[in-house]
Amino acid sequence: MIAPPRQKPTFRFAPSPNGPLHLGHALSALLNHDMANLASGRFLLRIEDIDLARCTPELEAAVIADLAWLGLAWEQPVRRQSAHFREYQLALAALIERGLVYPAFMTRGEVRQRVEEAERSGAVWPRDPDGAPHYPADDRERSDLERRQRIDVGQRHAWRLDMGKALASLGEPLSWTESGDGERGDIAADPGAWGDVVLSRSDAPSSYHLSVVIDDALQGVTHVVRGLDLFQATSVHRLLQALLGLPQPLYHHHRLITGPDGRKLSKSAGDVGLATLRASGLSAADIRRRVGL
Repeated sequence: MIAPPRQKPTFRFAPSPNGPLHLGHALSALLNHDMANLASGRFLLRIEDIDLARCTPELEAAVIADLAWLGLAWEQPVRRQSAHFREYQLALAALIERGLVYPAFMTRGEVRQRVEEAERSGAVWPRDPDGAPHYPADDRERSDLERRQRIDVGQRHAWRLDMGKALASLGEPLSWTESGDGERGDIAADPGAWGDVVLSRSDAPSSYHLSVVIDDALQGVTHVVRGLDLFQATSVHRLLQALLGLPQPLYHHHRLITGPDGRKLSKSAGDVGLATLRASGLSAADIRRRVGL
């Protein structure tokens, strides 16, 4: 029997154009590029622009300029999530059909109030690995009739994964293969730690969790190289891959670049961007040295 052709190792860097790239992004982009070259593989660029309010063409152009300045080259065309909303919606529809997701009507303010009331009374509210409280059970326990009535009158809602049903639908425990800077080897996944995660919002047709696993599968990504801050989220991604019948890539979660206060660099915190460093006279080689490469 002739063996099927082996898939070429495929890596991707997937920034969101909602602010300037910083040194943490540079580390991730350079690692993906270098590891792809070392494996004689493919290096892809994906623009994660689901948030249409914050992601702009101007910021995307700045991202591409920064990556080109670093000396990176990627395959064309660049995949933009904003051009693939239908693919995410089809995956969501499949999960809805199986009864694994439900419409969630509570606002952030209502959730916050419920959690505060419970904690004031002495209850311990479950929280996910990032510290965010789990979504209350109210909407999960509503009848199908009440859900339809609320949707029919136009009440805004998100779609959340029913974590209990999703886990019950699996035949065996989930895990992933990890080669990064933290734990290594076969890692047991724990999706339940995240509660009923959001898969789609009223103002965004897909969540990060849903879109990233679909993109990786459709682009043939074999190696996911990203920061350790997403290590725990891999449990959710492995669950969605199993539910949707998607292939499982290998994972490599790398160290984070931190500031003087020990906090990881962040766009929202206004940490210095690559464009500013470039304007100050630093070279691409200087950036490599700064991120330890």
